[in-house]
Amino acid sequence: MSPEVETEALTRRGLMLVLSSPSGAGKTTISRALLKEDDNLVMSVSATTRPRRPGEQDGKDYYFVEPVDFNLMINRDELLEHAKVFNHYYGTPRGPVEDALSEGQDILFDIDWQGTQQLAHKARTDLVSVFILPPSTEALEKRLKTRALDSAEVIDQRMSKAAEEISHWSEYDYVVINDDLDRCLAEVKAILTAERVRRTRRTGLIQFVSRLREGY
Repeated sequence: MSPEVETEALTRRGLMLVLSSPSGAGKTTISRALLKEDDNLVMSVSATTRPRRPGEQDGKDYYFVEPVDFNLMINRDELLEHAKVFNHYYGTPRGPVEDALSEGQDILFDIDWQGTQQLAHKARTDLVSVFILPPSTEALEKRLKTRALDSAEVIDQRMSKAAEEISHWSEYDYVVINDDLDRCLAEVKAILTAERVRRTRRTGLIQFVSRLREGY
């Protein structure tokens, strides 16, 4: 086997890439671009107690569970993070994530600062957290109005919440400013590339270096 093939086949542990931002800062657009362009990155699938909507598939869109089963998952420490949103619970099952990471699969999370804190508490070494900031408050409000998805009242609520969300920027590993989507996306890709070759994640390095020292 050639040295190039040996290097490419070097095993590594996957990582959890978290993208957080106030609503309208571009997190969803960046997430979609990453998933479209990167075959080794998949979206995290959450468990939820809300009813399944038409067209949704269990295990693909969400893991749909009963409230009593969700509470059991919490009690058994089977969730990496969880939260209650509009009277329904959402959370990340530990098992599927652990299996994917062990196989070298990277997982993308679209969660807020509270969920990120929970992930950091339970799986810090696997976590890479990125906070996306808007270039200005004015630009953030303009984006929310331009996308025409919310009423004026909802936009005001999102803007009020944005200040609280932004205040947690220093808790993240990386911070990028989305003043230009292409540049911001390139920066997130660079972060992902660098974190994938972090020494502690390249589980095959010990064997690889041993072969080098033995003259192979």
